[in-house]
Parts: sequence; structure tokens; C-alpha cells
Amino acid sequence: MASIFVALSSSLILLVAFLVSAQLSHSHPLDSLTPDEIKQASAIIKSSNVLSSKTLAFHQISLHEPSKDAVLSWLENSKIEPLPPREAFAIARADAETHEILVSLTNKTILSQRIYTGAGFPILTGDEMKAANALPRKHKPFLDSIKRRGVEIDDVAFSTFTAGWFGEEGKNRRTIRVLAFHRGGSINIHVRPIEGIIIVVDLDKMEIVHYSDEGEVVVPKAEGTEYRGSRLKPPFVASVKPITIVQPHGHSFRVSGQEISWADWSFHLRHDVRAGIVISLASIFDINRGLSRRVLYKGHLSELFVPYMDPTNEWYYRTFFDAGEFGFGLSAVSLQRTVDCPPNAVFMDAYYADQDGNPVQIPDVLCVFERYAGDVAWRHTEVEASENETYVEVRPEVSLVVRMITTVGNYDNIVDWELKRSGSIKVQVALSGMLEGKATSYTHTDQIEEDIYGTLVAENTIAPNHDHFLAFYLDLDIDGRQNSFVKHKITKKRTDGSTPRKSYWTAVKEVAKTEMAARVNLNQPADLVIVNPQKKTKVGNLAGYRLIPGSPASSLLSDDDYPQIRAAFTNYQVWVTPYNQSEQWAGGLYAEHSHGDDTLYLWSNRDRDIENKDIVLWHVLGLHHIPSQEDYPVMPTISVGFELRPTNFFDNNAILKMKPEGPVILNCTSITTP
Repeated sequence: MASIFVALSSSLILLVAFLVSAQLSHSHPLDSLTPDEIKQASAIIKSSNVLSSKTLAFHQISLHEPSKDAVLSWLENSKIEPLPPREAFAIARADAETHEILVSLTNKTILSQRIYTGAGFPILTGDEMKAANALPRKHKPFLDSIKRRGVEIDDVAFSTFTAGWFGEEGKNRRTIRVLAFHRGGSINIHVRPIEGIIIVVDLDKMEIVHYSDEGEVVVPKAEGTEYRGSRLKPPFVASVKPITIVQPHGHSFRVSGQEISWADWSFHLRHDVRAGIVISLASIFDINRGLSRRVLYKGHLSELFVPYMDPTNEWYYRTFFDAGEFGFGLSAVSLQRTVDCPPNAVFMDAYYADQDGNPVQIPDVLCVFERYAGDVAWRHTEVEASENETYVEVRPEVSLVVRMITTVGNYDNIVDWELKRSGSIKVQVALSGMLEGKATSYTHTDQIEEDIYGTLVAENTIAPNHDHFLAFYLDLDIDGRQNSFVKHKITKKRTDGSTPRKSYWTAVKEVAKTEMAARVNLNQPADLVIVNPQKKTKVGNLAGYRLIPGSPASSLLSDDDYPQIRAAFTNYQVWVTPYNQSEQWAGGLYAEHSHGDDTLYLWSNRDRDIENKDIVLWHVLGLHHIPSQEDYPVMPTISVGFELRPTNFFDNNAILKMKPEGPVILNCTSITTP
């Protein structure tokens, strides 16, 4: 068996885990930029006449992917062709303007440069958010406000919140809101806001441009907000005996640079500052046909939209685009070994550019591991084939997982891409972290006679209702680039009366010819499949992959509400568009302060042809979160996800020929708990 639960000495655990260091050179056209390449790109830009301003600040320096044609040509020629030219794409601010610069790392030149003049701004940088948070500490009106509240400045923490767009005409100033929190007695600041104070900062000028104090609201107390194990007091919940995992013969996957092969799968893995995990060129070997068949050219999170449902003056703007405003990958955190990932995990580092263009390392930002939790891949007990014998066949479910955790403000998002030997790809996002608290005078629900837009989770603390919408970009290439989208509508039928049965259901096939025909609201049962019209099984079915959707949450905001205009990709849960390298971000390239004029919704309105084309599937899943007291002071994980499952892709069960395996017996030292 590939993995087994076993008691194990702590010294052996340390031997199982090891680090895959970031590669210092690239061997694949989709490899992330190395630290040297980041420095090289920023140096080329700084030394040119394009951006000589003293206010130059980089918001992104990342790989500019070669064309799909170039990548596939290199791949299909057994990787013997020279690598396509290496290029970097940079977004920078200088003199209050947004610049897009394409740099040739191969030739050390600038290939193109333009000033973006539309609505919206780049991903925020950590440096500017830190600078904005420092401003109130020297702002006398703010110091006077907290003094009236009896709060010491040393007990105040600050956090930046994007301001959104609410119909203002013309180009917005690049502003951000800074909120104050009480950290005296607890580090759980998110449930202890200092309400009533509004601070707006102009990020280009780096100055406070609006300040007002709307009146004092009681600050929630620190008692009951602690979550650190070292600070919690007994009694504790019942503990369980230690559980760990060991692979006595080592792990079964191979890492070569940023390429990973495992079982019948092979794929490329990289970290992106906006998307986080990017899985590319995922192919699976078909044992019956004796060849590797491509399934996914590229898949990643495109946007995470989190609108809060409190429309009051201090809360209405809290409608966040975590990928486009803060950078989902930029907000990724180092994984804690043996806790965030099991002891058999392999870890990988990542690098991003700070606003000065210097590479910054995120150690252990990705982990890869084989998972076995006692699950079953397939089984059957046969009692009717023989009068004298019972036949039992069982195979264990062992899968490969790529994991990243990103923390944007109060929420932690645990993202898993799981590849299964059956050919399925499962994606799951588990949410944890802190609720965003609103201070209130209420201490009991009996006092409430109005809509408080959420749940009273503790004395003086309301947790407002909100949504989590995750949009995924899935460039499926099922056995090649020419694919179609097929909707099988599950339709109820009446029988003809020839038997006692009165009804049944059948699947009515519809091939979507254009983008608008492919939009799907998952309020009716349907079977959704991407097929290759040129590839068939032995019995004539089209090779395909089925989308098994996740939680079918739909936005409940009105179409004319400004956050919904910006996040119109939540109007449907399934979209299909023709492949376009520039269309990757469902909320637009510049989501911060965007006006909703560069979104998946508008691209799809072109109603382009998608039948038998190179197409992209988009899936939007999510949940409506009505907080409860169990979510306080820290929320147990709640998960949403989906699966891409082979559908007539193979001629039979792809893991039929998995060998039965006997038990693994180890001589181990037991762990004694204190």
C-alpha cells in the first residue's frame, strides 16, 4: 500500500519530510521567474528611459507565458526544441499612472510599454498597505478620537480595506480605507473593531484625504476572543491518540524542476502572485492505448469575491476581490510542517517582487503529498456468482495533493488540487480563520428589534452575513485543443403506458454553439461535459470530462448594485469561452476600484463560437455564510469544491488493473503522549 497510518518516532518523521528548493534556473517554458530573473527584469526597466520616475513602484513582475502554440510545439517535439524566449510582464505605478511593461529576459530589452488609462488599479503591495496603516498614528484627529474612547495608541492595530467603486464618474483616485482595532488583551483584532472612525488614504500621495468620527460604539471585550493554544485555559476537549503517516519505501512521485510525475499523471506546477497554485499540462497515461493523453492545459483560481451584506455607512464598501485586489498568491503563507501538511509532504518555495523590484522568498509555500485516509478507490462483494463462495475485491484510494494556504485579512483559505488514479481532478477550498466583527451595544438577542445584517456571536459583537464566491479558470484540452461543451439536461418523461411504470428521466443532449448558450445556472439537474468531437472510444462515445459542480451558490445582489456589476461573473455558475490568452481574470486585470468593464460577463456577451474550438471552462462556486457562534472566536474549516471526472475518456475503469496489496508491517517505536 502506498501509505499507511502508523505510530512513529519523531526522529523518523523528520527524515520523511524534506525540502525541494526553488530552482535557480528554468528548464520548462512555464517555470516561474527565478530570483535572478526578477532582479534582471526590474534592472532592465529601471535602466531604461521608460520609467525614470522617483515614484516608481512595482506591483507585479511575473512570467509572461509563451503562446500556447509555442509551449505545445516544444512539448510535442519531446522537449528537444530550444525553450521559447523568456519574458517577464511587469505592472508598475509611476507618477500616479499604471504602466504595463513586457521585458525580454533573453535579449535583455523592453519589448513593449503602455500606460493603462482605464478604470481600476493593480494589486496592492504590502509596502504601501504598511505605509497607509502607519499614517493614523501621527494624525491628531485620530489620536483625539481614541483618547475620548479611553484607548491607548499602543493598543491599536490597523488594517487596510479596499474601497470599491460605487458609481463615481471618471477615473477614481487610488484610495484605501484604514480601520482601527483594539489589540489590548488579545491578538484577535478582527472581532474587536474601534467603530465610528472613517479614515481614507490616497495611496499615490500617501496621505489621509478624509477623516471623520461618526460617534463612539462600545469596543468588544477581549475575554473569549483568545485562540492560541498556549493561552487557553482548561478544560480542554478530549484528545485523540497521535496519528501519522509513513511511506516505508519513500514517496511515489518525482519532482524535476517544477514538473511532477506520479502514477499515470504528469503536470507542471508553479506559484503565481495573483492565482496562487497554477497546474499546467496535466496529462494521464492510458494503459490500454499506451500513450499519454492531455486533460488540462492550465487551471487556477481566477477570482475570490467576498461581499458583506451590511449596507450601513461603515460597512457598505466591504466587497472584496481577494485575487485582483490583494493577490491570492501574494497573500500565501509558509506552511507549517506536519500540521498544515502531513509528514510525508515535499515543500516548495516561491518568489515575488517587492515594490522596489527585489525578489522576496516565501519559504514552503506549496506542499505536495500522497494522501491515504483509509478510503476506497473501488470495491465489490459478490455473493451470487457462486453458491459456495463469496468474492471480495477492494482497492485503496491513494491520491496526490498539491496544497497552498493564503491568508487575506481575517480569512485563511486552504486550497487543494487533488489528482486521483481514476483520472479525476478534484479541487477543494477550505475556509477558516476569523469572522469580521462589528461592534454593537447589544449583549443578548432579546434586545434586538432591527435587522442587524448578521448574527450576534458574542456580547457586543455582530458577525455580518457575507458570501464567498470562487471563480476557477479551467483550460481543458481533452485529448487535444478542439473541444465542445455538451449539456445533458435531465428531463422527466411520462411512459407510453405499456408497463406499470408512469415516469422516468432521460438525458437530452445539447451542444452549446456559442458562449451565451453555454451559460448555466445550476438550479436544474444537468450533466455538463467537455468533449473532443474527434476522439471516440471503441464503442463510439466521445472522449470527455464531466464537471461535477460544487456548491451552486448564486449572487443575491441586484444586477444594478455596483459590487454586482464588478462581479457579474457570479451571475452563472458555469461559463465557456473561446481560448484567449489575455482573458484569465474573471473580475478583470485591474480589479481594484474596477467599474466592471473588463469581466468574464462582458467577454461572454460577445457570444463567440465555441463548438469544436479551443475553449475554456469557468466554474463559479461558493457559499452564503450566515455566521454562528461556533464560528467564534476562530472558525472550524468549511469546504467547497468540484471535480473533473473522466466521462468516456477511457475504454473502461482506468484503475481496473491496480494490483491488490497486502498489509505493510513495520517495526516502529510508539509515541507516548504526556
